Amino acid sequence: MQMLAMGGMRILSDSARRADADNPLGYFECERVKHLASDSDWLSQAAGMAVKVISPLITKLPARFEYKVIFLLRAMSEILSSQRQMLASRGEPIAVDDAAMATAFADHLAETLQWISRQPNMQLLPISHRRCIADPDGVSAEIKAFLNRPLDVRRMAATVDPALYRQRSPDGLNGSRGADTPPRGHL
Repeated sequence: MQMLAMGGMRILSDSARRADADNPLGYFECERVKHLASDSDWLSQAAGMAVKVISPLITKLPARFEYKVIFLLRAMSEILSSQRQMLASRGEPIAVDDAAMATAFADHLAETLQWISRQPNMQLLPISHRRCIADPDGVSAEIKAFLNRPLDVRRMAATVDPALYRQRSPDGLNGSRGADTPPRGHL
């Protein structure tokens, strides 16, 4: 979302969730997204804007609109580590069964990507988190082409701060493509 904002795209955000130690550049979220299942009328006002929607809510997007979905994929170990860190920062209990959580999330991810691929009103651009850190210029250009908008690719790429990539899996940026790429056969 930060890349899109810096590139010149309008972002739908209410700033209700402020930047914090876990995400010092902010979250770029809108509280109304949480209520998509019961209230989606506001989406007509978001035409041409970027809206952050978490994966469990993508299936709640109404079919009457066209969507270009940029789906950020990240290594499961990094997602779980990041979630544990955020819970710890907030002083919340950390009772997570990593194996069960990884299985549940992988299943959810596969189902969500399959669902998106079947929607005639959705175009999908999966982006690897690792690739975004390692090649921000290339990813920025790819996003610009996908969105077909006059975005400032240089500013988008300059927004990527590798120092904020704190929850790295053991192989860091060098490796396992399977960890942050879509499950085979689901796109």
